[in-house]
Amino acid sequence: MPRCVIAEDESLLREALLQQLSLAWPELEIAAACDDGGGALEAIAMHQPDVVFLDIRMPGLSGLEVAAAMTEISPHSQIVFVTAYNQYAIDAFEKGAVDYLLKPITQDRLLATVKRLQMRALTGAIDLQAVSALVRQLSGGPADVPKPAPLVWITASVGAETRLIMVDDIAYFQADSKYTVVMTAEGESLLRKPIRDLLQVLDNSMFKQIHRSTIVNLRAIASISRDDSGKGLVKLKTRPETLSVSQPFMVLFRNM
Repeated sequence: MPRCVIAEDESLLREALLQQLSLAWPELEIAAACDDGGGALEAIAMHQPDVVFLDIRMPGLSGLEVAAAMTEISPHSQIVFVTAYNQYAIDAFEKGAVDYLLKPITQDRLLATVKRLQMRALTGAIDLQAVSALVRQLSGGPADVPKPAPLVWITASVGAETRLIMVDDIAYFQADSKYTVVMTAEGESLLRKPIRDLLQVLDNSMFKQIHRSTIVNLRAIASISRDDSGKGLVKLKTRPETLSVSQPFMVLFRNM
């Protein structure tokens, strides 16, 4: 049976796509349905799906960043971008080798996409160079939705005390049950905000996921190395502990 991974951060749209796929492609096995780019990247590396449906705009890693990493971690997987992008992006898709679904998704459009995916699966025609070129083109294109200004400071708890912490002073964030641990040179504090919500408000040029439960400040990194299993190890400038980078996320550091 063909397998797929779905990555869509809006739960209602994710459930709707699952329902539509069950009608359009009953034989398709849903290996994972993810609500953020980091989770999708790990699921794709684990399941090596035949098809991936990627929302372009997601917390943390965007669909474009996940697609770029897929050319290494799962090169045989076909990609379908799910998008509400403007005409600039649609023109790029029409010229490329990657399918797209425009929100809101219609059943007729999904059926046509499924037929193309099934035909490509028979021929094995996945042009990785074309995929990479399309991702680069879309990444450099005009944005249709302005991004809010990135977070500058947070308030976090240390025991009964509440502290104001500048984001630039944070070495890393780590998920901890219902909380997020905030680590600085001075020690740890607790934030009542999940990792997923932080990914939407941090400056993604400086804060990178290295694991589904860890976000690191690139300015705080002293070095990154790779062990024999392909996992990464991050040493920090101001903290003694070493952080683990899960193997799929190491692809994102290859040009750094």
